[in-house]
Amino acid sequence: MTLLKPDLYTDAPALKGGRCAKGHVFFPMQTYGCETCGSTELRPQELKAEGALVASATVHLHNGKGREAPFTIVAVKLAEGPMVRTLLDGPPNDDLAPGTPMKAVLSGEPADLRFAPAR
Repeated sequence: MTLLKPDLYTDAPALKGGRCAKGHVFFPMQTYGCETCGSTELRPQELKAEGALVASATVHLHNGKGREAPFTIVAVKLAEGPMVRTLLDGPPNDDLAPGTPMKAVLSGEPADLRFAPAR
């Protein structure tokens, strides 16, 4: 399987995040310094690709190339702390409620990481 963004996630799927020396977890992995404490003692940490829906928005008009509207963007607070914004897997869904359990799935070829309601 070819991943669309192999620097951001694995085919497990899992997200490639990090943790600072004081324990703050972040995504994506970076080496500039912790956004909370400023520490430069950062180490990679694989993050579980599951969490809870914070918000969603359906895009009905899109002028970009390669993606036809409508589609839904979701904000998911990962179980390990960071929030990610990505596409909802599947058709648009305006009935998602905040707090809905979500899990990552790989969709398409090359595989892109998206989130879907956990079943």
